[in-house]
Amino acid sequence: MIKIFYDGACGMCSREINHYRKVAPAGVFDWVDVMKDGTALENENVSLADALMELHGKDDNGRMHVGVDAFLLIWRHIPRWRTAAKIASFPPINAALRAIYPIFAKWRFARLAHCQVAAKS
Repeated sequence: MIKIFYDGACGMCSREINHYRKVAPAGVFDWVDVMKDGTALENENVSLADALMELHGKDDNGRMHVGVDAFLLIWRHIPRWRTAAKIASFPPINAALRAIYPIFAKWRFARLAHCQVAAKS
């Protein structure tokens, strides 16, 4: 089962993950809200601050996917999102997403109080 580690205290993040939950095939994903499950990251070698900064997903082979790669992991396993995954994998588009996502992730992280608390601990 694919584990997706997300920031459930972020309204935008929760809305997006809830959408994926509704359209994802049953039994494919384990959706882990890192703000509710304090032990979720203990064996993943991922800090809470890192998990809040960028989306993380662990595939069936135990490989961790971060940021754009985590979204691609989700999209490839949801039928109605597979076309988006193919488009986002196209090298020029993928390069643009990889340039933009970290900027957005840092901006989102900086403006949410719970992220700042995690960054200081």
